[in-house]
Amino acid sequence: MNTKDILFELRTKKGLSQDELAEKVFVTRQAVSRWENGETVPSTDTLKLLSNLFHVSINTLLGSPRQLICQCCGMPLEDAIISSNRDGSLNEDYCKWCYADGTYTYSSMDDLIDVCIPHMINENFSEAQARSYMKQTLPKLDYWKRYEELSDNGQFEAFKKKLTEEINGLHIEGMPKVEKLNALVGSFVNLKYRLPSGAEVKFLNDQTTYLGTQLKSELCEDLCFGVLANMDFILICTYEADGANSELILYKKR
Repeated sequence: MNTKDILFELRTKKGLSQDELAEKVFVTRQAVSRWENGETVPSTDTLKLLSNLFHVSINTLLGSPRQLICQCCGMPLEDAIISSNRDGSLNEDYCKWCYADGTYTYSSMDDLIDVCIPHMINENFSEAQARSYMKQTLPKLDYWKRYEELSDNGQFEAFKKKLTEEINGLHIEGMPKVEKLNALVGSFVNLKYRLPSGAEVKFLNDQTTYLGTQLKSELCEDLCFGVLANMDFILICTYEADGANSELILYKKR
């Protein structure tokens, strides 16, 4: 699709008139009309406003002329998994797992590889092949080439260590000790929990990246503990295969 078609589709899907869209991005209705007729394309600054308004990448607005790749883990990027900056704007260089609201979540290449490997293995791609591929690919990506410049001097790792200690200090019966917390995107871990009233609720934001892990219960072979946390809270739950029969064990504000 061309930019003109994409803008028309996004505008109409959002239920906006040309006048309403023009007002939101500080241009005239005639400018919007020219975009949708293919006579002109939005300026760089206006593309940023449109990206924020429709929550799609500038690359998408321009008709996806290039394949976006996460510059930390190498994963191909689509709008649904592109990370956000602190101001909510999309950062087209990273996925939500590697960069969360202005924070880089990995300081160790080996830790990142260990997280990625289980998702890469299949009948045609062994663990050894996947590990070799990652070891060759990651050093070529911008984040790892500029790590000294982009790193926070261990601040995020110190936060994760403190958070891990807090979680282990809760002494949840049957839950093994947490050794490591990984970045987890809300939409993949946002389970429903049944309240005493019978209502089912979710506690997470699908668009937010959290820290967490999954642990096998020491008391029940078919049960897993889910641990999720950020600067504001710690959530611990249990569930069976594929998230079935989820139960909220603890929700604690920090």
